[in-house]
Amino acid sequence: MNELDHVSQVRCANCGTPMQGEFCHHCGQSIHSVLKPVHHMVEDTLDMVLHVDGRILHTLPPLLLKPGFLTLEYFAGRRVRYIAPFRLMFVLCLLAFAVCHFAMEGGEDLPRHAVVLSTPFEHADSPDSVQRALDNELAKVEAARKAAGANAVGIAAAAASEARLRTEAANRLAELRKEQHPAGDDKTREADSGDHADANASNPFNSAWDSKAYPVHLRWLPAFANRRLTQSLEHMHANVDALFSDGEAGTLAQERITAQLFASLPQALFLMLPLFALLLKLFYVFKRRLYVEHMIVALHSHAFLFLALLLGVGLVLLEGWLAGFAGWATRPVRLLEWALVIWAPTYLLLMQKRIYRQGWPMTILKYLAVGWCYVWLLVLALVLGAVLTLSH
Repeated sequence: MNELDHVSQVRCANCGTPMQGEFCHHCGQSIHSVLKPVHHMVEDTLDMVLHVDGRILHTLPPLLLKPGFLTLEYFAGRRVRYIAPFRLMFVLCLLAFAVCHFAMEGGEDLPRHAVVLSTPFEHADSPDSVQRALDNELAKVEAARKAAGANAVGIAAAAASEARLRTEAANRLAELRKEQHPAGDDKTREADSGDHADANASNPFNSAWDSKAYPVHLRWLPAFANRRLTQSLEHMHANVDALFSDGEAGTLAQERITAQLFASLPQALFLMLPLFALLLKLFYVFKRRLYVEHMIVALHSHAFLFLALLLGVGLVLLEGWLAGFAGWATRPVRLLEWALVIWAPTYLLLMQKRIYRQGWPMTILKYLAVGWCYVWLLVLALVLGAVLTLSH
């Protein structure tokens, strides 16, 4: 489209209507051309997906510090300055789960909680030497656990290190038994059969179900749905068997399933959002608000929770990092953690009070009732996330 010097002569390239601004008031097409350099296209893509611009400065501070402010602004029609509710919740959800996953996997790499992972089990040539090496390593783990104090990352890292050490010691003992008894020895076969029996006894899902011989067949479901259910159950059976296996296979299965769980939890929480909005609709049915309004309240509430989770995990990581060389600085960080824990339920209560404008007794009663129902919804989301994880 050729741009003219006089605005009154500029017409829309799509419908020919005289333009009165940057957008056509008849068809809505922009006056700007889509033929742009590559770097402009990248900027437009980032703005469309993440809306990383000045709106983030107008959105995050009131989201964290002003309960209900963004929701009331949205209801009043003042929406241009702020990030849209769904996009805000979606981005914060992905960031929060990504940081949590990093904290769980990389927390033991922090200076404060670094636990010695190299073990001398490969050089142990007797059960007594394996036990002595295990005792030495467990003493180091216990020292790291005491140094961690109440820090969740340090406690989790120490527990993971202890479990890994015990697994490696058990594997080394099994190798020594095989070295002492040939493969054809009856005692070795009895020991192996005993180990398999113990593993089968510890795995309640280790049944003799054959998906090919006994597929799922529900008459009221179509054939493709029955095939999908059979495949999902087969995957769940294989994943549970892998979780209960010993050695490196079990460790790899745990890491893989943990990664899949963090990938499936956002999907489960997205399914829970409409249910939470329905709860608000039922508890405030006499307010005569539309379901979409309750949905916006749910989106902003979850966006705040994800932002609080993101900040909380960041503070825990910061505390663990500072403890390695500036222990005095951990106390104010810990105070901020407790302040965030107290602020989260207080924020949601004030938000509910400011949006629905009821008296304090009724607001507190409904807040407790909605919270109780939400806890069960959260349990449902966690179970659904676990099922989705094991079925892949």
